[in-house]
Parts: sequence; structure tokens; C-alpha cells
Amino acid sequence: MLRVTGLYTYPIKSCGGLSHDAVDLLVRGLRDDRRWLIITPDGQFVTQRENAKLALIQPAYADGMLQISAPGHEPVRVSLDADADGVATRRVVVWKSTCDAVDQGDTIAAWLSDFLGQSVRLVKQADADGRLTSNSHTDQPAPVSFADGYPLLLANSASLADLNDRLLARDKDTLLMNRFRPNVVIDGAAAWAEDGWTRLLIGGVPFDSVKPCARCEITTIDQATATVPDYQEPLATLATFRKQPKGVMFGQNIIHRAVGALHIGDRVEVVA
Repeated sequence: MLRVTGLYTYPIKSCGGLSHDAVDLLVRGLRDDRRWLIITPDGQFVTQRENAKLALIQPAYADGMLQISAPGHEPVRVSLDADADGVATRRVVVWKSTCDAVDQGDTIAAWLSDFLGQSVRLVKQADADGRLTSNSHTDQPAPVSFADGYPLLLANSASLADLNDRLLARDKDTLLMNRFRPNVVIDGAAAWAEDGWTRLLIGGVPFDSVKPCARCEITTIDQATATVPDYQEPLATLATFRKQPKGVMFGQNIIHRAVGALHIGDRVEVVA
């Protein structure tokens, strides 16, 4: 039987993640997932591709606020309300999308700039922002946060186990699932079975599985240290058996078709 064994959100895009026993599933995706974004002064988004130290920035909830910590820095807090205090709205770019966002102020901008060693600001997606998923792989585009393209990423623990076996066979180190930054991890399926799924029920909530996820160099970054132990892996090993015209694939982009909540232990049913 297929079950949910991991639930993760990443409140600030490309920064540390949070593990949950249960999490609300809202219109844009899991609550607060990738709702905040670090940007350059001209509104371009910054990820671990450009600055691996983002992996060391850890969000947490504290006293009704989002607390942000990093090595060598005192924690700082920002409001969970995107439109609080009438802070200036900005236009920011995430891939091909231009989004409305709310600047989170000079204090957190200075904190992040000092830690990352570059001039940046923190914004939160405006409540009224209308960003949608691409219609290239679905005829029902859906609202989405600052995630790369789709509301949630699903990963199969058996697929990671198979990848790790292949890494060991090439005298390479094995990897933790956090290299792939999934939202939902499932157990009980055969390795790579997720390739054939198109519709799912997770805890009774309907999902469309719309496309595999092409992986980038962020997968080479150790999420605990922000270092790159091997500049080739896991991409080189994935390329030996998971290569498609648009890259090497791990995980599936999924779109929920109802709101609700997800829980560890939820049953996963493959509908089609």
C-alpha cells in the first residue's frame, strides 16, 4: 500500500525546509510553501544556483511570525501577513513569470545581504498575485506560489534507493532525499513507478501528475553544509538512465484539484 512518509515546505524559495506531520493544502499549494523570495535589487530571483549559502538560511515559525536564522547571525523575524503594514509592492521575476510581491523591509534585507555577501531583498508573494502554472502540460492551469513551475513536487523513496544503489556501483556517495527538495515523499511503490501516474488521490485529495521534474545543479549541493561534495553527482548518474530531451528527471510535478490537508500516513491511490 502506498503511503505518505514525508511532508516538506520551503517558505523561502531555495532556503531550508520544514518537515511536517500534517500541513494544510491551500489554493497555491502547501501552506506558506515558497511564498517568500530573495531577489536582487532589480527584482530577479536568487536561488542556490547562484548562491549556495541559501541552503543555510533556516525558516521556522515563532510567536505567529516567520523566524529566519543562519550561522553566525541572530535570528530575525518577519510577518506572516504578505500585505501587513502597507509595505511597498514590487514586481519580481520568477522564470517567465512577473509577479506582484510585497517587500519585507530594510532590516531583513540588510540581514540577508550581510549573510549572503550580495545585495538582496526579501519579498512575499502578494495575496492578490495571479501567477498560474504553465498550460504546456495541462489544460487546467492552477494558481502557484514562487515554486519553479508547479504547486507540489512528489518523490518516491524507492526511486531514491535505486539511485543510491547506482551511485554506490559507481563508487559514489549516497544522497539524502533533501537534495531533491520534494514536498511529498511516498513509500510502497516500485522504483520509478511514478513515471506512469497521471491522476492520484492523496489522503482523498485529487491530484494530477503533469510532468517529471528536470533536475539542476542544486542537487549537487549538500543541504546541511552548502558545499558541493561532487560537482558531477547525482546528475551524471541520473544521466545514465533518466535522461530526456529537457534534462535528467527525478520526481513528479503534481497539481492538486481541491484544497484540504495532507498528513504523514495518508494513503496514496493511483487512479490513472
